[in-house]
Amino acid sequence: MSYREKYLEWLNSDEIDEDTKNELRNIKLEKELEDRFHKDLEFGTAGLRGKLGAGTNRINIYTVGKAMQAMANVIKSKGKRAMERGVAIAFDVRHQSEDFAKLAARIFMGNGIKVYAYDNIRSTPMISYTVRKLNNIAGIMITASHNPKDYNGIKVYWEEGSQILDDIGDEILLEVEQVKSQKYIKKISIEDGKEKGLYNLIDKDIDNQYDLDVLDLAINEDIDKEIRLVYTPLNGTGNKPVQRILEKRGFRNVYVVSEQEYPDPDFTTVGYPNPEYREAFEYSMKLGREKDADILIANDPDADRVAAMVKNEGDYVFINGNQMGVLLVNYILSQRFKKNDLPENGAIVKSIVTGDLVEVIGEKYGITTFETLTGFKNICGKANEFEKTEEYKFIFGFEESIGYVYSDMVRDKDAISTTMIIAEMAAYYKKQEKNLLDILNEIYDEFGYYLEELFSIELKGLEGKNRIGRMMKDIRENPIKKIDGMKLEKVIDYLNDETGNPKSDVLKFYMNDGSWYAIRPSGTEPKIKIYIYSKDKIREKSLGKIKKIGELVEDRMNNIR
Repeated sequence: MSYREKYLEWLNSDEIDEDTKNELRNIKLEKELEDRFHKDLEFGTAGLRGKLGAGTNRINIYTVGKAMQAMANVIKSKGKRAMERGVAIAFDVRHQSEDFAKLAARIFMGNGIKVYAYDNIRSTPMISYTVRKLNNIAGIMITASHNPKDYNGIKVYWEEGSQILDDIGDEILLEVEQVKSQKYIKKISIEDGKEKGLYNLIDKDIDNQYDLDVLDLAINEDIDKEIRLVYTPLNGTGNKPVQRILEKRGFRNVYVVSEQEYPDPDFTTVGYPNPEYREAFEYSMKLGREKDADILIANDPDADRVAAMVKNEGDYVFINGNQMGVLLVNYILSQRFKKNDLPENGAIVKSIVTGDLVEVIGEKYGITTFETLTGFKNICGKANEFEKTEEYKFIFGFEESIGYVYSDMVRDKDAISTTMIIAEMAAYYKKQEKNLLDILNEIYDEFGYYLEELFSIELKGLEGKNRIGRMMKDIRENPIKKIDGMKLEKVIDYLNDETGNPKSDVLKFYMNDGSWYAIRPSGTEPKIKIYIYSKDKIREKSLGKIKKIGELVEDRMNNIR
C-alpha cells in the first residue's frame, strides 16, 4: 500500500478521531505526508520512538495502542502466571507521556494482565529497578530519552529488568502485524481495572528501597563533602531523586539550576535536552561561575544518561562519554582493589563503539572486559547472562554516549546512581587537591593517549534514510584502504560477519597502528554516526591521527549522494 493510500485510509476510517483527521487535512506539504505514512513506526532500540503526530510513522494513540496490544498478546502467550505477575508502567515529563501510560494500562488490563503503575513522573532506571523488585513479567517506560520536545516513545523491559532483546522484540513485531485495526485492541477503563483487581499503584516503598540500594554503592567516606556541585535535570525526571540521594550522601553544597529544575515538556531553556553536548550546560556554567562550583553535572530528561564539566584553571571543561567511563572504571577498580573488595571473576561490559582504554585498566586489576552491540539492552543482557552462569560478576557497564551503570541492581543505564558516584569520585580527588582532568591525564601518562571523536551526519526523512543506506553500502563495498600513513588492516562487518553478536548494521575499520573507526546508522535518530579512536604515547600524534581519519571519512560520506 502506498503512503497516499494509507493516508486516505486514515481519513476515511471510522476508527480515527476527528482531531487526528483534521491534523492530517491541514498538512500542505506532500513530503510531510510521505514521511508520516511511508512506513509503520518500527521497534528500534528495544521499543518505539518517533515524532508525535498523526500517521503510521508517528507516535500517537493508534500506533501506541497497536504496540501495546501486541505486547499484551506476547505476555498472554507466556501463560496465566505471566499475566498475574503483570507489567510495571512509568512515564516521564514529555507531551502525552501520562496519556500513553494510561492507555497502555487500559490495554493490558483489557487483556486480563495486571498493571503496576506510578502515579507521577519517574526516571527510566526506576522502571528497570521496579520490574526486578516486584517480579513483574515486563515493564514499559514512556519516554523519548534525550530527543527533542516533539518526540516520544516506549522503552520495553522484560522480567530480568533489562530492555527486551531480539527474541522478545521479534515476538512483539509478529504480533503487531496481527493487530490489523483498532478493533483488535482490547481495553477497559482504569476504574474497571481497579474493580477487577488488575490496577495497582506503586507505593513509595520502592523509591525508598532504591535510595538505600544506591547509597550502598558508595565506596569511600574519606572524601571532601564540601565540594561545590551544580546539578541540572534539564527539566526532566532526575530532580527529586538526585537531590534526595546527594543530600542523604552528605553533600552540603549542591546548587540546582532553577530554570531547569522543574518539569517542562518543551525544554524551553535548552531545546535539545542532550547533556552529551556542551550546549546543554549553558545555564549550569552560569550558575557554576556564580557559586564557584568544582563540577557541573547534568542528566537527560529520563535520567538514564549523565555528563559532567569540571572546573580547570578558571574555566569549565567538558568530559566526554569515553573519558567519564575511563574515570569511573579507574576509580571503582582502584578503590575497591585497595579495600580488597574486587571479585576474582569481575567483568566490565562496553559497546563495540566505545574506547579500549578501560580494557587495559581492567587488566591491571584482573578484571575482564566484554564487548556487545550498542545499546544497554545488550550491555545488561551480559549482566543477565553472568547471573545465570555465575562465571563472571558484573561490575560496571557503559557506552560512549554517556550511559553508565555500576552494579547490576538496575539492568539499564542509571544516571541517578552514577551521579552519586561521580560526585563521590570528584570529592575523593578534591581531598587530594586534584580534579578529574588531573586524574585523566595521569591515566593517559600511565597507559597512553587513547583519544576519540564522534561526529554525526543528520539526514532527515525518507530521502535521508535512503541516503544513509547508500552510504553504508558504498563504504561496505569499497572501504578506505589508506589514511595518511595508516593502512587498513581489518574490517569487521557486524551485519554479515560471524562475530558472536546479533546481526547489526555496523562497520568497524582497524588500521595497522592500533587506531580504528566505526560507522553505524543511529537506531533512535535520523543520522549516521562515525566513531574515531586513536592510540599513541604522544598526545599530539594521537590527535593528529584522529584529525586525518575524521577529515577523510567525513569527506567520503558527504560525497555519497
